[in-house]
Amino acid sequence: MVGPDGSARRNGRRFRHRVHPYRLSGAFLMVNDRVRRISVLKVPVDIVAPEDLEEVVKAMYSDGKNHQIILLSTADLMRARRSGEFRTMVAGASLVIPISMPIIKTAKFLKRPVPVRYEPFEFIVRLLSILERWGKSAYMFGGSPKGLVQASKNIKATFPGLRVVGGHSARFPKTLHPKIVEAIRKSAPTLLLVGKGVPGSERWIPRNMKNFNSGIQLWCSDVFEVFAERRSRPSAALFSKGAEWLHYLPRRPWIALRLFMSLRLQTISLWYRLRRK
Repeated sequence: MVGPDGSARRNGRRFRHRVHPYRLSGAFLMVNDRVRRISVLKVPVDIVAPEDLEEVVKAMYSDGKNHQIILLSTADLMRARRSGEFRTMVAGASLVIPISMPIIKTAKFLKRPVPVRYEPFEFIVRLLSILERWGKSAYMFGGSPKGLVQASKNIKATFPGLRVVGGHSARFPKTLHPKIVEAIRKSAPTLLLVGKGVPGSERWIPRNMKNFNSGIQLWCSDVFEVFAERRSRPSAALFSKGAEWLHYLPRRPWIALRLFMSLRLQTISLWYRLRRK
C-alpha cells in the first residue's frame, strides 16, 4: 500500500521508492539565477519569471543539448508522485512549468517559494515569439492531418520570422514511425512541438530524444487544434480563478471526477505540512 509520502509496505515493513535528486541540465546551471527549482510534494516545479523566459529559452537552444519542457497540471503532479516512466520523465525535464492553480496553492500551503503559473497556449505563443525574434525553427508533430495543415498555416502567418521546417500528423502506420523520427532529426528544429495522438503522448519525447542532436521539445494536447481554430481555450477570467476545467466540462464530463483528486491533493498536502511541524 502506498502512503501519502510515496512510501509503501512490503511484508509489513515500510520502504520508500528511491528518487534521484532533481537537477537542472547544462544551460540551466549557467542561468540558475533565472530558474529556481522547488519540490512540491516531491515533484519538481520550476519558477521562471515572464521577464526571464527569453534568456532561459536562449540558454536552452544554445547549449547543443536536448531539453524537454513540461507543462505540469495538477493531474500530472499527482501522476508524477508515483514511481515509473512518467515520474522519471518529469524529474529529468529541463523545465517544469506549472499550469494549474492547485499547484500554486499547494506550494503556498507548504510554505515553498511561489511559482509563476502560465496558461499553456500563452506560454507556447511566448515561446514561438522568442524563437521568431531570433530566427529559429520549429517542427510540428501530432494532431489530425487537416488540423495540422491549418495550424501550420496560421503559425506561419502569425510568426513569419519563424522557420517551420516540417510537420507530420499523428495518423500514420506504425512502420512509418522511424522515417518520421529521421525526418525530425534531419530538419534539426530548434523547437519540436508535439500534440495529441502521438504514441505515448508526452512520453514520446524522452523515448525518442536520443535520436535528436539538440533542441527544445514540448508536448501539449490541444495545441494544434487551438492554432487551427478548431478548439477554443478557456477565458482569461476562468484561468485566473483556476476554474478553466469548467470550459472543458461539456466536452469532457469525466473531468468532474477530478474533484476527488483535488481532495486527495489537499489531504496529502495537510499530511506533509503536519509532518514538518
